[in-house]
Amino acid sequence: MLFVCMGNICRSPTAEGVFRHVVQREGMTDRIHIDSAGTHAYHIGEPPDARSQAAAAKRGYDVSAQRARQVAGEDFAEFDYVLAMDAHNRELLLQRCPPRHRGKVRLFLEFAEGATVREVPDPYYGGAQGFEEVLDLVEHAAEGLLRHIKNDQ
Repeated sequence: MLFVCMGNICRSPTAEGVFRHVVQREGMTDRIHIDSAGTHAYHIGEPPDARSQAAAAKRGYDVSAQRARQVAGEDFAEFDYVLAMDAHNRELLLQRCPPRHRGKVRLFLEFAEGATVREVPDPYYGGAQGFEEVLDLVEHAAEGLLRHIKNDQ
């Protein structure tokens, strides 16, 4: 499971942390490889945005040990799902993705059953409420993604 946003400091590390928590809760950590990355190299090596860390911590998720990285070519072969937070980053991923792996590149919110939005909005330039909205969407999609994986086995 590779979660992808632009810089890998807000949305995708949040998704990684939440999904890791859900997978641990279900006792499936030995079967699901989880990571996150960015389509751009802006923040390589940096921890998640302090606001992302604070919002996640309030809900019991620790994302502080994560470090931003850029999507690498081998990611498309390594991961069964490459989940973009928004359509723009999905398009960037598809441009880089070898044709045989294109079916792996999807929008994360495809797994948020009943969601009224298709994209996780970028909270970077907004206030604290944006980070809470990201968590709400990510938690919903993470549960749906796990259900999808369980049903697919």
